[in-house]
Amino acid sequence: MLFQQSSRAARLQWQLHGRRLGRRVANSPFLHAAHPARAFHGSRGLLAVKPVLLADIGEGIVECEIVQWFVEPGARVEEFSPLCEVQSDKASVEITSRFAGVVKKLHYGAGEFAKVGKPFVDIDIVDDGKTGTGDLEAVAPTTPTAPAPSAPPPPLAPETVASQAQPDAIRGAPVVQTGKHAALATPATRHLSKELGVEISHVPGTGKEGRVTKEDILKFAADRQRQPSPPPPPAPSTSQQSQVETLHPLTRTQEIMFKTMTRSLTIPHFLYADEVDLTSLVALRRRLNTLLPSPLSTVTKLSYLPFILKAVSLALHQHPILNARVDTATNPTRPTLVHRAQHNIGVAMDTPHGLLVPVVRDVGNLNVLAIAAELSRLQALAAAGRLAPADMSGGTITVSNIGSIGGTYLSPVIVEREVAILGIGRMRTVPAFSAVPGEEDRVVRREVCNFSWSADHRVVDGATMARAAEVVRGIVEEPDVMVMHLR
Repeated sequence: MLFQQSSRAARLQWQLHGRRLGRRVANSPFLHAAHPARAFHGSRGLLAVKPVLLADIGEGIVECEIVQWFVEPGARVEEFSPLCEVQSDKASVEITSRFAGVVKKLHYGAGEFAKVGKPFVDIDIVDDGKTGTGDLEAVAPTTPTAPAPSAPPPPLAPETVASQAQPDAIRGAPVVQTGKHAALATPATRHLSKELGVEISHVPGTGKEGRVTKEDILKFAADRQRQPSPPPPPAPSTSQQSQVETLHPLTRTQEIMFKTMTRSLTIPHFLYADEVDLTSLVALRRRLNTLLPSPLSTVTKLSYLPFILKAVSLALHQHPILNARVDTATNPTRPTLVHRAQHNIGVAMDTPHGLLVPVVRDVGNLNVLAIAAELSRLQALAAAGRLAPADMSGGTITVSNIGSIGGTYLSPVIVEREVAILGIGRMRTVPAFSAVPGEEDRVVRREVCNFSWSADHRVVDGATMARAAEVVRGIVEEPDVMVMHLR
């Protein structure tokens, strides 16, 4: 009995002790201090790093080459600040930032190809440059430690000592003190360095934070020319001479032309050429140029090309198949022909950067002066290398005026997603017999030019191409007809 009472008392005392202990633990400041640690989590900081995706900058473009970066990891950027310059199959474009923050990672280097729709740069929109809350992985602080004692190095040979005592310039490794942004330069500066054959990373920059300017490039090139060139090596004997081959990688424009023409030559071509008398057009152009500039236009001088583009557009109204494209992707077993209402005529241009084909849009609703103004705008942008993707896409037929450079006859290659192209040869003066009814034949001066057409023989037959070419020839030879078709 006594043992049972003692056991009951012990259990009661243990229960009371446990309740008091629970209250103390519940009211303990250490327990409450542990709750905020639950909110201290790294995942919210990780969400501050925003991967910027490379947006689609043109039709059918899946990758772009990174020409140059305007930022580097750790740099602060604002919204709409330029991040990099990319080169696509169509044109060069500057990519701007969607966020304000700190650059954390560049996914590609200059010269590499970035995929459309994939991240190409990470930006921490929270990091202010003082804390690392947005880093993808923590960096442990490093504590400097004393270097461990090492055995003394063995004595060097006299030849080794002499070679180490020579300055870097004598050994052929120039030492250039540049800022941390020395490799960042404008596209115009980089283009100048390529023209002069100057490696931009070797140029001391005097711009902001060590950036290289045009003046730095010019000064570097001038100093290099003043340096005495080493004597040429002795020429080998005739028996020892061999063919020397030097590898040169394709330029970006050549790479684009390589891909585009490879695809274009899968189209079955046929050529149709004719000689066109431009005598009346020459006289009309001469008269109109005496009236320019006019209050209705900023054009100061007309060329023959606006008249020819308008004539091609008038022919497309009568033969819309030449303004169509062949669709083999939707249903490869049953290709279709897609007709297009607007006449967007691409014009091949020779520029310092290579062959470019900007597009004059909706030529059917433009007069000759408006076409000339648009051509002037596109030529200025092409010469500066600043054509936008919109200026290079959407063409429905192409005109190539190779005669402005030289050549009488040509066989142009159809551009992908088109079915016809017109090549214009050099205009030349020839003697011809006049054919005036009631008069004797006499020799007169004529200005003639060859028009060479290539067409997609899968959908365009020779008769259709000949009829369309006759429409263009008739309008060019009698340009006054255009007055009746003004829009």
